Amino acid sequence: MNYLIAVLGDRIQAEEAYTALEKAGLTTKQVSILGRGYKSADEFGLIDPKLQAQQQALRMIYWLAPFGFVAGFGFNVVTGLDTFPWAGTLGNQIIGGIFGAIAGMMGGFFVGGGVGLVGSGDALPYRNRLDAGKYLIVVQGTDSLTSQATKVLKKFNPESIQGYQEEG
Repeated sequence: MNYLIAVLGDRIQAEEAYTALEKAGLTTKQVSILGRGYKSADEFGLIDPKLQAQQQALRMIYWLAPFGFVAGFGFNVVTGLDTFPWAGTLGNQIIGGIFGAIAGMMGGFFVGGGVGLVGSGDALPYRNRLDAGKYLIVVQGTDSLTSQATKVLKKFNPESIQGYQEEG
């Protein structure tokens, strides 16, 4: 499945482009308008990269913290480190486990997507344009359909027009 996304400056221009696409033979199932009064980014399925990165980081933290605890505890058992003499042998092993769990959580955050919380991907610029009051025309279909839609949409001088292919 191919996608074509055009950014238009106002509602009237978006409605005119939608009508022109209908006249060119595209069905309402193949064309969507995103913006105020139409579908939102969430309704259409534009993934919020910050939310996705946060969820992935949390999943990694949940998995890596227990493994980090076991690794830290095991490391202290094997090496016999007596870092905190007041804690005793078992206390040092537990503290080693806690430090290992903290290291596991840090690894989960950085590797799992915490860095992605600053934003990346193509969905974020489109969300920002919707927040700025712009409208998106999204066409879904085959190569020939999206190329036909490109010709129609270029007549409306969109701010940007971008094609995507669904990976699968």
